[in-house]
Amino acid sequence: MGIIALVIFVSVLVFWSVKLKRNLGEAALIGFLAIIPLGGSQAFALFMQGIEFASTFSVLYAAIAFVFMAYVIDKFGIVERLLAILNSMVGRLPGAPALMDAVGSSVMGTLSGGDSGNTAATGSITGPWMLRNNWNKEIAASVMVGNGGMASALPPTSSMFIILGFAPVAAAITTGEFFIALLIAGAYQFLHRLIMIGYFVKKQNIKAFPPDSLSPLSVSLKDGWTSILIYLGAIIPLVLTIGPISEFIMNVPTLGEEALDSIDIVIWIPTLMIGIAFLLAGKSAPRSFSEVSAFVQKSIPRFTVIGALIFFAVASSEVLTSLGLSDNIAYMMSSVDTPAWLTLLLVGLGVTAIAGPLTSTGTLTAVGLVSYEILAASGFSPLISAVAVMTFASTSAQMPPASGSIYIASGIVGARPEKTFVMLILYYACPVVLIGWLIGMGILPI
Repeated sequence: MGIIALVIFVSVLVFWSVKLKRNLGEAALIGFLAIIPLGGSQAFALFMQGIEFASTFSVLYAAIAFVFMAYVIDKFGIVERLLAILNSMVGRLPGAPALMDAVGSSVMGTLSGGDSGNTAATGSITGPWMLRNNWNKEIAASVMVGNGGMASALPPTSSMFIILGFAPVAAAITTGEFFIALLIAGAYQFLHRLIMIGYFVKKQNIKAFPPDSLSPLSVSLKDGWTSILIYLGAIIPLVLTIGPISEFIMNVPTLGEEALDSIDIVIWIPTLMIGIAFLLAGKSAPRSFSEVSAFVQKSIPRFTVIGALIFFAVASSEVLTSLGLSDNIAYMMSSVDTPAWLTLLLVGLGVTAIAGPLTSTGTLTAVGLVSYEILAASGFSPLISAVAVMTFASTSAQMPPASGSIYIASGIVGARPEKTFVMLILYYACPVVLIGWLIGMGILPI
């Protein structure tokens, strides 16, 4: 019954979002309601079980909080100051605009969590800069799209929260170890982006900008060094829960393991980042109740869709698990004599193909759980399975023809989108699939 429920859920999700062109939040709701009747006499109990599981899961709060945080740092000018610092750091190197786009997209991606928004935020600055540096328009757009996809690769991101929302994943791995593993996996993707930039710089014979056209690092740091403090919101909870400081706390009799268990980094990272952003805003932050109310109201449209998507994706994963999806997948894998390396590759190609018409969050909502179950049933560890699936899904930005990032980047630099398709698949999507496969096989350690 679990397999049937999954087919129904995926079909509804794709039909509602791709064919009817409605938002993924609605699609997840309809998909959730569509699989409930399969519970028969237990349908109502399954409905309540799914709603209760999603309502009490910290991931839901974190996903919405990160979207609100992205809105806050944008409105308070923190993003601009961070980009100015990055500009001073890499501006004197050949291909500096593309390097800044890679670094900026990685830094901003951990804050925004959205491919299209990431491509637009960083590319609006680096795209015109690349053109002034004599980049080919289509190559420039491809680089921007590839770099923008780092938003789905680096934690914390919406994709991470969807994976953690799956009941089998939540029971098998901790948030902290998943966070660190994704950072390492994201670092491999970042290295790939730098290699591609070096290749394109050499191919086009790109030269460095004159030093006198760039602001010194001392100037940009003086003007915007406080913006870097936003990352204390992520560093503090991680340092407290992972490494020597956590071991010290563990050994303190009055604190111990109970104190560490009470620190949920999924909740504390966005909470601290939002608090720090308001402190950094100073006089530009809203002060009166009416100003705060107006500020919050303007942010609401940003997280209505992602909030609904994650809520009903988490609820659906609980229902699918209760309907026996895990047992069904395990039985299927034991019946098929496929070597683990081939299973991993097929899962990677399948997830990437689905990422074409859907976003990374939509892809993970649709097939993330079953992909994880297949890999786990094939003998891969829960952590490796989760990281590999998320890596495969991070190809959504680079997969034509439905990626919003492609058209945003092309619009910024005046490129023809269709001319980027082959480059994006060949130079970005395929290497990312390979990175995910190498991680799964243990060749790239995490």
